[in-house]
Amino acid sequence: MGMTIVQKILARASGKTAVQVGDVVEPRVDLAMSHENAALVLNQFQEIFQGTGKEARVWDPDRIAIIFDHRVPAESSKTASNQKKVREFIASQGIGKFHDIRGDVGGICHQILPENGYVRPGAVVVGTDSHTTTHGALGAFAFGIGATEMASVWTLGNILNVEVPGTIRVNVDGEFPPHVYPKDLILHLIGLLTAEGANYKVIEFHGEAIRGMCTSGRLTLCNMSVEAGATAGIVPPDRETLRYLREVAGVKDPVDLPASDADAIYDRVVDLDAAKLEPQIACPHTVDNVKPLGAVAGKKVHQIVVGSCTNGRLDDLEVAARILKGRRVAEGTRMLVFPASWRIYSDAMRLGYLSDLVDAGAVVCNPGCGPCLGIHQGALGDGETALATTNRNFKGRMGNPTAEVYLCSSAVAAASAITGVISDPRGVK
Repeated sequence: MGMTIVQKILARASGKTAVQVGDVVEPRVDLAMSHENAALVLNQFQEIFQGTGKEARVWDPDRIAIIFDHRVPAESSKTASNQKKVREFIASQGIGKFHDIRGDVGGICHQILPENGYVRPGAVVVGTDSHTTTHGALGAFAFGIGATEMASVWTLGNILNVEVPGTIRVNVDGEFPPHVYPKDLILHLIGLLTAEGANYKVIEFHGEAIRGMCTSGRLTLCNMSVEAGATAGIVPPDRETLRYLREVAGVKDPVDLPASDADAIYDRVVDLDAAKLEPQIACPHTVDNVKPLGAVAGKKVHQIVVGSCTNGRLDDLEVAARILKGRRVAEGTRMLVFPASWRIYSDAMRLGYLSDLVDAGAVVCNPGCGPCLGIHQGALGDGETALATTNRNFKGRMGNPTAEVYLCSSAVAAASAITGVISDPRGVK
């Protein structure tokens, strides 16, 4: 019986020749990632060693990555003190993959990992963040875990009691129409599957449209797979994966390209035609409340956010800048732009995208997750409506339970910024 790519990854990491859906394994972890919540992991980690007489040491400092991105710069003394505590721990443990609040190496964790070559095809990647699924775009089995589980990983180097998940195969053929993007595809798929339709399963992407998609788009697909309840999303690595690793991430060593067997068994197969897609909107207050843009066109928008770990990459900024160049953000609407990393910020500045956005009236902020969570740098007021390229629109997600959040692509966000209402980018001349 053939195996899916995730079955193969888990078999290798568990020292087995084969695994089947439902088997329980304890795979070796190739990369363990945390952001500021490393402070919680640290507390749990130190408890493991209390009373043992052993020094608290991580299993392999080279396989741990910590990125400050959720509260940057620190918005409170509590956050600043926790960040200080984590910095001291990182120094004492010799953890090299640390990205502090700096303009040369910083950014959002789910962008920092791929662009620095930390994620490789066939790897097992765990992170104390639900959107760790992002890294399946590079052919890794990547999923989120809790602080207690991560403390165990820091200690042992394995993730305990992992049940081999079933897989939903999604075939996407056809060519995307103008002003339709991978964000529209994943929103449509989430609406089709529902928020629980892929619970405890992997979404594996195939097809002509996926093979022709750049890594940025694949990152978007895998990032939001968790919004359908999936344990992970994954794109089997191919020529585009190698291009990204070589040209963007600077990886020079050999790279494996694992693939699912032709006779692999899938729990479900979904066939989609990219050519039939139109711009999509996820409406409040669930990500699977997806409608064609036309169903909500004309809705007044107070705040527009372009960025985040979902759509803050260079091509997202280029799309928004191209639409807004020479135009103005509507009065009564504010537009915030958050590049996903400082590398992207610098490239967008060099290429003129940021100046086009600023000239249009947008406010460009440092890379970070603040507005997506509603922690700082863009919380909503009572009764306000936001249109965002982020990944969640739950009640209170952007800091105010009385506000509404709609999700869209960067093209829809930019077109709507011009009019001040939800608008179709296909109508922008």
